[in-house]
Amino acid sequence: MEASCTMSLKCMVSYLSSVYIRLTSLNSVSIRLTRELCFVISDKQKEESRFVSCGYEVNTSSDDCIDSINSYSDQVLGYGREKKVILEAPNYDNDCVLANILAAHYLSSFNPVRARSYALAAESRLGKATLYEKAVFEAVSYLLSENMDDDVALELHSKLLKKFPKDLLSWKRVETLCSYMGRHDLSLPLFRKILPQNEGQVYVNGMLAFCLIELGHLREAEEAARKGCEINENDSWAHHALCHVLQTECRFKEAVKFMEEHSDSWDSCSSLRFSHNWWHVAVCYLEGGSHISKVEEVYDHQMWKELEKDDAVARDVYTDALGLLLRLDTRGKLDDGFQDRLEKLADSLTDKAMWYQDWLFDITTIWALSKVEKTSLAHELLEGLKSRTSAMNPKKQKLMQNAILLAEAVYEYGKGNYEIALELLGLDFDAANYKVIGGSGVQMDVFNEIWYKLLLLNGKSSTAIEVLEKVTKQRDGAPFLWRLLEESYSMEGKEKAGISAGKKAKALESSYFKSA
Repeated sequence: MEASCTMSLKCMVSYLSSVYIRLTSLNSVSIRLTRELCFVISDKQKEESRFVSCGYEVNTSSDDCIDSINSYSDQVLGYGREKKVILEAPNYDNDCVLANILAAHYLSSFNPVRARSYALAAESRLGKATLYEKAVFEAVSYLLSENMDDDVALELHSKLLKKFPKDLLSWKRVETLCSYMGRHDLSLPLFRKILPQNEGQVYVNGMLAFCLIELGHLREAEEAARKGCEINENDSWAHHALCHVLQTECRFKEAVKFMEEHSDSWDSCSSLRFSHNWWHVAVCYLEGGSHISKVEEVYDHQMWKELEKDDAVARDVYTDALGLLLRLDTRGKLDDGFQDRLEKLADSLTDKAMWYQDWLFDITTIWALSKVEKTSLAHELLEGLKSRTSAMNPKKQKLMQNAILLAEAVYEYGKGNYEIALELLGLDFDAANYKVIGGSGVQMDVFNEIWYKLLLLNGKSSTAIEVLEKVTKQRDGAPFLWRLLEESYSMEGKEKAGISAGKKAKALESSYFKSA
């Protein structure tokens, strides 16, 4: 009995041992297969992801899709004419979230229905998106939403850039957003945070310079702009930033020389950049006291000629034309051959498809239409702006009240109702407080010029003297400001001071462009 039990026990041990060996073998195979499967999945994921030029991962297996995204980024940052290249990206990979949401953003300003379809495509594929794509989607999709809150949009972009600081395309959206908020004080601290990760990159210094300019840090801005030009001599945004500095400091001849020397590189730029850079040249000629023929030459052969190109964006050209003609008006120079140009421009501005896309364009259009007695159209545009403002959220409505007030004042100014226009602007007007319309400091200066003129037209010469004495200390080299001060002194009976201001203006007028 004992021997039989012992034999049975040995058999059981032997059997269990063989089972254990088999299980161990199977477990090893299972582990090996699991590892191999993980490697396959990992390799597959690598096959289905690529990296955009700023170094962040995107879920796509299409090199062409990535190339289109990278090209779009270069076009936006470099103000190129081929931003539509982003529409090719979803064609190469319709499942790519980044491709779809960037296409939506590109289309949003002129084809919102089509933009919506791309945004929905991006949203439906979020489950496969990388962390970078999800962050971009969140920021951009909110930017495209109805009744978007500027502060929330900025916060989402700030969060995005904190995680992905090399994404300069997202930074460009921040720059634009803050411009339309009139809050460059919010963009500069954010940009300084991402600057260390982007040192030496193309476009970075031009963008930094513009922030600095709008906050009055001209010395630092000039340094950044010149550094940007050293990194890429064809950086049109760095050219623009440097011109801002030179123009603000009344270094008109230097500004014109620099811009004209670099102007050949603008031929590949969008209408926005090409026309606007030439606008700066024209304004420098005007402010520097050049013969009016130089202003005409730039207007006709550079700015307006841009419209002959097949891919020109007319509204961008018209915005700059309006800004220049309005300056000529404040100086009483429209009759020097420019009245016919204003009437031709005003005829183009009756195309209502261009209205309600940009506040600066709309407000200066109101002036032009009222100036050439297309008053009913000017009034229609003004009322349309009021209606659209009333549909905004309460926070945005409050912010845009200054814009509506400025539009009303410009409307009355264009009609020649100078007393009403001054009542609207008041006696303590400063155009810097109206940047919510999207204009830079230099662009907004023309509204200060309107105000100075209104003060004099309404007999407020003592107020004009008080203001202009401060302004001429800031821009001592601007002849027009000294002419206004001369007129103000004369109206107040301050003959000696008026003569002195007149001599100063005359000396400046002949100092910048003697042979021009």
